[in-house]
Amino acid sequence: MNVVLRLIIIVYIFSILAACSLSRDPQRRELQLLQKGKIKEDTSYVYWLPYAEGTTHRLVQGYYSGYSHKNRAALDFKMKPGTHIHAARDGLVVRLIEENDKGGWNKRNRKYANLIVIEHSDGSRAGYWHLQKNGALVNIGDSVKKGQLIGLSGNTGFTAFPHLHFIAWKPGGGGPMGTRFLTTKGIKYLRPLRRYKSKH
Repeated sequence: MNVVLRLIIIVYIFSILAACSLSRDPQRRELQLLQKGKIKEDTSYVYWLPYAEGTTHRLVQGYYSGYSHKNRAALDFKMKPGTHIHAARDGLVVRLIEENDKGGWNKRNRKYANLIVIEHSDGSRAGYWHLQKNGALVNIGDSVKKGQLIGLSGNTGFTAFPHLHFIAWKPGGGGPMGTRFLTTKGIKYLRPLRRYKSKH
């Protein structure tokens, strides 16, 4: 087992132990039940995984994980720098940062994260964080299609290792929301430390 995977497992175990005390958001409990299949819902939008069809990545941190997602419904996919990032949903590019080349294990690096934010037709948004320098392959104002190549992953901002941070927000400037994804094993609310293969 390599060092990065060991670190991921340690972080995940810590997050399980810490999560209850770190987040009182009622959505956290609901997402846990959805992830475990104890409750079902079939009305929310089904996103595509934010990477190339047929490729597989490990989810290293999930919704409300205690490490750095303690108050947010966000997902971290382990990825080598330069991995192709694809739009999870159709939309319009409304925010973009790509000039930074700094990152690492210090919260002061948070402001150096390169990112793309896409707004969808219902007013919800999705963000793709930690892209490499000059790693955006779209511009503000561009319309993008689900599955379109939009950027290259990196290690900028507050990061312990290279990964893609994905987060979706509710319409009208609402808070973060859980999202379900199409995988080769069906539609899923993703769970940490599992690998998911993209299906388009």
